[in-house]
Amino acid sequence: MSKPLKHKARKRFGQNFLHDQNIIERIISHINPTADQHLVEIGPGKGALTELLVQQAGRLDVIELDRDLIPLLEQRFSSFDHFNIHSTDALKFDFSSLLISENDRLRLVGNLPYNISTPLIFHLLDSIALIEDMHFMLQKEVVERLTAAAGSKAYGRLSILVQYLCQAQLLFIVPPGAFNPPPKVDSAIVQLTPRRDFDSAPQLQYGSVEDLALIAKKAFAQRRKTLRNNLKKILSAEQINACGIDPGQRAETLTISEFVALADQFAQAGGLAATEN
Repeated sequence: MSKPLKHKARKRFGQNFLHDQNIIERIISHINPTADQHLVEIGPGKGALTELLVQQAGRLDVIELDRDLIPLLEQRFSSFDHFNIHSTDALKFDFSSLLISENDRLRLVGNLPYNISTPLIFHLLDSIALIEDMHFMLQKEVVERLTAAAGSKAYGRLSILVQYLCQAQLLFIVPPGAFNPPPKVDSAIVQLTPRRDFDSAPQLQYGSVEDLALIAKKAFAQRRKTLRNNLKKILSAEQINACGIDPGQRAETLTISEFVALADQFAQAGGLAATEN
């Protein structure tokens, strides 16, 4: 038997390796992978979650940026025929390339580095039609933003886009001691389930997700300013009023339904094409 390869956590990759077996098993029990499912692990690190995922999933693709970890992962898991490594940056990865059939859907898992978690989630939202669900370990503060309700300090652009496209649920908190090296903040596990049925949620009638993203970005550009001020270049006070919304409100007070109404109003007025002219 070959000697296990070693690897030291690198700060530039934001690496904090999960080692608490109780936490690992708790995460896996929430994911509950089965032999007919296609899982994708982002940032497997040394394989703490991978070890259990590969035994239960029908197919497991892992995406790892740190090339020095690839030999370690190959040594541990290459004997599994359904295991595949992709040595690349998840932020630039085309997740549709992993699909093995027309009906294939991806279940995403990952202990995500804090320094890329928000841009990576935005990137994954672009591929939402391919995804069955997502279970991520993130900085607790980021999970609070993902799951925040209108009126809270954590509520913002990320909350709106994620909750429009997904049901978001904080599952449990993970303390720093579960990692090596321990981070300086608490982490949390979040479950994101893409919406397939909008019967119980607001749905865009005229606008696109890109319209909604622009409205949210502009509305929260300066949190202390009103909608009238933040949106004046793309929506007039009259147009905001037409949605049944007071232009004197701040963005953080609006529900997702109200943001959807603004995005539809924006689209009807010409949308993104009008802003480019």
